[in-house]
Amino acid sequence: MLPTPIIRGVLFDLDGTLADSAPDLGGALNQLCQRYQRSPLSLPLLRPFVSQGARGLIQRGFGITPQDPFYDELRDEFLELYEARLCQETRLFSGIPSVLDTLDIHHIPWGIITNKVTRFTAPLVQLLQLQDRVACVISGDTCSRPKPFPDPLLAAAEILRLPPSELVYVGDDERDMLAAQAAGMLGLVAGWGYLGEGLSPPQSWPALGWLTQPDALLDHLQLSL
Repeated sequence: MLPTPIIRGVLFDLDGTLADSAPDLGGALNQLCQRYQRSPLSLPLLRPFVSQGARGLIQRGFGITPQDPFYDELRDEFLELYEARLCQETRLFSGIPSVLDTLDIHHIPWGIITNKVTRFTAPLVQLLQLQDRVACVISGDTCSRPKPFPDPLLAAAEILRLPPSELVYVGDDERDMLAAQAAGMLGLVAGWGYLGEGLSPPQSWPALGWLTQPDALLDHLQLSL
């Protein structure tokens, strides 16, 4: 049996891992659909596409990709609508507050790494009242290359002053696990998240393990609530 890796810090993806932002992202898409006389889509249909951001949601709602000449206009409209309702219904997932409290009590630093750009990340972190607790926030435009490249994770490791091998990254998308692998970091799949609509099933992602609920993370850290 392999020894349990020593974990001294935790990094989280934002959408679909820390926060359930699907109601606001999906709501913005449905506002856009209504603007163009298209039928709104139910939240269960949209949830798997939320981790893909504007690209995935617009493709689901309008059937177009970034190569379409109309895509940029739709994306900009979508982002304006989303910015206006950034945290109307977005909440931390059930169980996340207790996990963060436990990490704080045990002085284990934790950070956020997301492909959401700073324009949206910074105000959302503040609206979720995490800004005074989080050790670092790395957005999609913080580094020259976002996930699945390792750059954001390595930047976070530098800020936390910990080697990547002593950090775990928790995320709900294949890009999260690929980034963790490339950074030499442990990866754990947030099984409560959106889990995407990628080419590979989540069970095949290069991860240390699968978390069915947030407090399962504490088992890997040998902590208790």
